[in-house]
Amino acid sequence: MISENCIIQAKNVVKIYKNGVKALKGVSLNVMQGEVVVIIGPSGSGKSTFLRTLNHLETINGGNIIIDGIELTDSKTNINKIREEVGMVFQQFNLFPHLTALENITIAPRIVRKMDKKSADELALKLLERVGLGDRGGSYPSQLSGGQQQRVAIARALAMKPKIMLFDEPTSALDPEMIGEVLDVMKTLAKDGMTMVVVTHEMGFAREVSDRVVFMDEGNIVEMGKAEDIFNNPRNERLKQFLGQIL
Repeated sequence: MISENCIIQAKNVVKIYKNGVKALKGVSLNVMQGEVVVIIGPSGSGKSTFLRTLNHLETINGGNIIIDGIELTDSKTNINKIREEVGMVFQQFNLFPHLTALENITIAPRIVRKMDKKSADELALKLLERVGLGDRGGSYPSQLSGGQQQRVAIARALAMKPKIMLFDEPTSALDPEMIGEVLDVMKTLAKDGMTMVVVTHEMGFAREVSDRVVFMDEGNIVEMGKAEDIFNNPRNERLKQFLGQIL
């Protein structure tokens, strides 16, 4: 029986690439509203692929995914409508270089949500304040550090007022001293009750913020549980080996 506050349901998700590589071998995961789920695992384990299936950036070859009651694999589903509710932050910041921070944030609400310029600007300024960049609305991406650009990218995703935020290794392209400022914004979002699925190598963040940690290897979920159990008392040998290498 699925709880009614289950906002993401992935069941037996299979992804096979054209070269025959089976990236996901029947992955099942339910995420509750307001839950923070952190996915860890070695490179090539299928973490990012799975995350990208949750907003249909990757199509699946088997199984099904239901986001907020709507089945992604249903041919009648408007995928763009789903993406309005699911914000995504990537490793690369993907900001438009010719637009200011403010303009990068307002473009989607104005085009997709049909928000007027004044309302969109007000929203963008509030979000810049929220990510600690209230004074940088007029700056272009080239005038911002990597950490600042990633925080603008988070504000841009939040501008669509999503129900779910997906983060695909959001700190992996950053210099070490900039990682903390991005993680701090993510911690604030988690405290505010945002539903988040995060693929990351930042084990401190996983320990501190997650409601559940999921360990993936070779296209499967191998173990999942509360952070304290995953890190302090791992049951699976592959997980023990992985943690032994990185902790």
